Amino acid sequence: MLTNRIGVSVMPGRGDPIPILDAPAAQRAQPLFGLSNQQLTEILQQFEAPSYRARQLSQALYGQWADDLDAVTTLPKDLRERIIQAGYQVGLPSIAETYRSVDGTERYLIATNDGQTVETVWMPEGDDGESGDGSDAGYHDSTICVSSQIGCAVNCQFCLTAKLGIIRNLTAGEIAGQVVAVLKRHDVRIGRDRINLVFMGMGEPFLNYDAFMDAVRLLVHEVGIAESRMTVSTSGIMPGILRFAEEPIRPKLAISLNAPNDKIRAEIMPITRKWDIQHLINAVRQVKLRPKEKLTFEYVLLGGVNDQTSHADEVGRLLRRVGRPLKVNLIVWNPGPLMKYEMPQPHQVMEFQARLKFHGIPAFIRRPRGRDIYAACGQLKRTGQIRKDLPQMWMFE
Repeated sequence: MLTNRIGVSVMPGRGDPIPILDAPAAQRAQPLFGLSNQQLTEILQQFEAPSYRARQLSQALYGQWADDLDAVTTLPKDLRERIIQAGYQVGLPSIAETYRSVDGTERYLIATNDGQTVETVWMPEGDDGESGDGSDAGYHDSTICVSSQIGCAVNCQFCLTAKLGIIRNLTAGEIAGQVVAVLKRHDVRIGRDRINLVFMGMGEPFLNYDAFMDAVRLLVHEVGIAESRMTVSTSGIMPGILRFAEEPIRPKLAISLNAPNDKIRAEIMPITRKWDIQHLINAVRQVKLRPKEKLTFEYVLLGGVNDQTSHADEVGRLLRRVGRPLKVNLIVWNPGPLMKYEMPQPHQVMEFQARLKFHGIPAFIRRPRGRDIYAACGQLKRTGQIRKDLPQMWMFE
């Protein structure tokens, strides 16, 4: 373990890119965290263990958040030893580095079993996405922003994560493991504390669809977080949206729109060249909403690019054609090093919101969280890549 000039602990060798894979290419032991009850049952059958042992192991992994098989004392010692000797481990991702913002937001570098890292964010008073003004937020109403890939292939021009490119997909265990690692750190009690999950961190969830949905099912069925407390954001991967529309258990859906028309959107979100806005609207219409559920459209305001009142009028007319209950979360662009965009003026943000409301579109301005530690929307880029740009950032522990 090394310490750099600003007191940040650094693991040697971490952060080197590897080819994109669906799972870690090499591991010393096979992780159990991330496996379903059926998969655990099949593994324990190798040891001639009764079927109820799988349920005990599942409860230790997802209910008690054990980080070592020796701590799973509901299993007999000899069975634990045989499982370990066979090459299995818990494999719960760990928090390698922690940064804290002046507003209480925490950004984590989460270590995976193959020596890679991914970023996760804890917002102790929510992210204002639901209420719009933070009035519903409180100490026991916190939000975890979860990543689905290391890096991202979508290449949105205003997002720092895009600068990494895509390194690899995360496994279901690595996605759900981010959540459990943060819950464990803050001693959250499921059922007592109100926790929101937003799959809006690094990566495009619908380009890692199966692992993402497997993680959702684990978090719902095993960890105990209600799907109604989860939201997933997509840049507009149409096949993923259509699959998502058929899921019996799913988070709420947020669409990263960010432009009033295809011309502007293609310039800042190249994915538009494959699936334009009309394709996107047609796809989201297939999602059957639950009672009181709304679609969310996210709109990052870029100064001089997409923030004029004429743009707001276009967005208003566009969204009125969706024909579904919806709302818009307006996000003031969060700056990053070597990025060519500018933040919009405050009066432009207010005027944009007012024009959307004029068109009958509920619109809320998301308060930026953790901007000083590069934890805000669009700023996630692994700490080792941007540490030199954060001289005021500090770490504790």
